[in-house]
Amino acid sequence: MDKNQGYSILKAVMLENGRGFALGHHPTAPSPYVTWACYDDKNGQRQYEWGHYGNDLAAMEQDFSDRVKDYQRLYYVGIVQTEAPGLYKYYSTQRPVDIGTFPKPPHNAPDEIVNYDRRIPVEGGAFLAWGHLTYTRPLTEKEASDYELRPASVISELSRKKR
Repeated sequence: MDKNQGYSILKAVMLENGRGFALGHHPTAPSPYVTWACYDDKNGQRQYEWGHYGNDLAAMEQDFSDRVKDYQRLYYVGIVQTEAPGLYKYYSTQRPVDIGTFPKPPHNAPDEIVNYDRRIPVEGGAFLAWGHLTYTRPLTEKEASDYELRPASVISELSRKKR
């Protein structure tokens, strides 16, 4: 996950107009929690501004939620993407996860890589997988298909259709 000024980004919401908000945590800072307005610059680098700092996680989560809702109400924009460590899970159905078997897009390295001892049924038995990876941001369809990765949500949808 991203870091800014020593704060690890716990979650972020990006809106239709390219703006968004992030919640961060820095355990040794005088104010360990922060919410920022954010956007991705022309180089795809996340920029943070207008920080609200605090000591209470629950209060800062409420501030994060309020900032998103207020901005949506003022500018009539919807949420395009929610980001958080481990939020987007992909299964490796063709081979164990190893070097060169998964995408590493800029600013979206895998948060977790797990190999299973053998190929096992996952998501209600809809597929067999050798392991899984989790990402903070979703992969593009091309990134997932180039490495033969299946998003967990697709597996869940297929499983529900079979019942």
